[in-house]
Amino acid sequence: MLQNLHVKNLALIDEIEVDFKEGLNILTGETGAGKSIILGSVSLALGARYSTDILRKGAQYGFVELTFSIENEKQEKQLNKLDIYSEEGEVVLSRRLMEGRSTSKINGETVPISLLKEAAGILIDIHGQHEHQSLLYKKKQLEILDNFAADKIQKTAEQVKAAYAEYKKWKKELEQADKDEAERAKELSFLEFEIKEITEAGLRKGEDEELEEAYRRMVNSQKIVAGVNEAHGHTSESSDSASESISRAIRCLADAAGMDEQAGGLYEQLIEIDSLLNDFNRELSAYSKSLDFSEEEFAQTEERLNEINRLKIKYGNSIEEIQTYCKEKEERLKVLNDYDCYLEQLRSSLQKAEDELDKQTKKLTDLRQKESAVFAKKIQGGLKDLNFANVQFEIAFDLLPEYTSSGRDDVEFMISMNPGEPVKPLSEVASGGELSRIMLAIKTVMADKDEIPTLIFDEIDVGISGRTAQKVSEKMAVIGRSHQVICITHLAQIAAMADAHYVIEKTVENERTRTGIRLLSNEESVDELARILGGAKITEAVRENAREMKELAKSSH
Repeated sequence: MLQNLHVKNLALIDEIEVDFKEGLNILTGETGAGKSIILGSVSLALGARYSTDILRKGAQYGFVELTFSIENEKQEKQLNKLDIYSEEGEVVLSRRLMEGRSTSKINGETVPISLLKEAAGILIDIHGQHEHQSLLYKKKQLEILDNFAADKIQKTAEQVKAAYAEYKKWKKELEQADKDEAERAKELSFLEFEIKEITEAGLRKGEDEELEEAYRRMVNSQKIVAGVNEAHGHTSESSDSASESISRAIRCLADAAGMDEQAGGLYEQLIEIDSLLNDFNRELSAYSKSLDFSEEEFAQTEERLNEINRLKIKYGNSIEEIQTYCKEKEERLKVLNDYDCYLEQLRSSLQKAEDELDKQTKKLTDLRQKESAVFAKKIQGGLKDLNFANVQFEIAFDLLPEYTSSGRDDVEFMISMNPGEPVKPLSEVASGGELSRIMLAIKTVMADKDEIPTLIFDEIDVGISGRTAQKVSEKMAVIGRSHQVICITHLAQIAAMADAHYVIEKTVENERTRTGIRLLSNEESVDELARILGGAKITEAVRENAREMKELAKSSH
């Protein structure tokens, strides 16, 4: 839930900080006090667009910070998927607004605004005029129905999504494959050229490494030969070489070896050293001879390396990659040489995919229609509770012209608000105020299923009063039992239901206007209700009415 809101340097707000409570949080205040700025600042923190004129006059920046407590495991897991981890059970979203740019942070770490918005979608749900208007769109209506029916349709919906992906894959492949004859002939010719070029090269695995080693040896052979010959001279050829010196040492030690056991041991070691040195000299001599090469051999090695490197540039970074590329092109060549058969295979695969998609789509439609009847009945009951006395609510199904990843259902909410009138699309009947109540009815029905813990309602009381307002207040209280609800209202009936009542006030200090917000005590809440009820003149009768309204609200909770 939303624990804390901190706002600085926005519009009439100098700096405010407010702690929200569980249940139903109500915000009231006189017209122009800055109620819309408070909730607007929340939207800004969640990634909404802004213009620099929102900044307080004279301020270099604006700042909004929201602190959320994470209270369920599923929410935690959803955030973890975004690499967002709570710190001591809290997640902090903040945004610094400056002229021309903004900086977004989650738990103090700078993040792109797209991630801020994703996190916001997990933590909070804001319902204002825009959200109410979204009810008019069929896509939104389908989304609402699917959320209601999630437990029943999720598995099938996933199967539809997978089947659609498979269908789209084969459809795309067939579209790409269905080329004209001239294009196919062009591709055939090119493939034959590439395959021939690679095949005729006669590449052997590891050949490039061998050639590179040989080439390096040839390039450096003079230096190597000089070093080898000099080493050979020191070990075997000259009169003062190591080999000659060891031979003399052996002759000197031979007599002593026959007279003393320790001398004999040393003599044997010297014999072994002489043997090792002779072996070394033989290998060194052989290595020296291997370094001999002709200019012709060097040119051939260089030419072969250049050919292999040229093929690497065209077909792969290694001989293995070039050979793999060649095999792939050979397979493609087979396809093109028997193209009619290939096309038929694609058509067959596409038909199988479409049949499976159609099967899963129809299954999803059946489940949706079954759940839609339950949903419509609940919504109709909820609307009657909100003073739509003679309302009829239905969900119409039609088929989309094409398959989609969510099926083929064209869903539309239908409603009639007057006896004898046929049901019509919601978009043709409902006004702005009615839409807000319909959204409230939906939210009430979805309260047990909606996993977003915090709901914000703005303009929920547009165009209502009296009995309808009372009904709306009761529904808000219902949602407040399972969610944290934050609501701006102008109606005493709704405000009376508050678990926590805040007043937004405008003051003037040092010729500067400031907006503030504070939590009201029970008695202060009664006074605020009296102000809403009585306007400029608050009589004791009005205050008593407000107190009674507050008591009745408590008893209905």
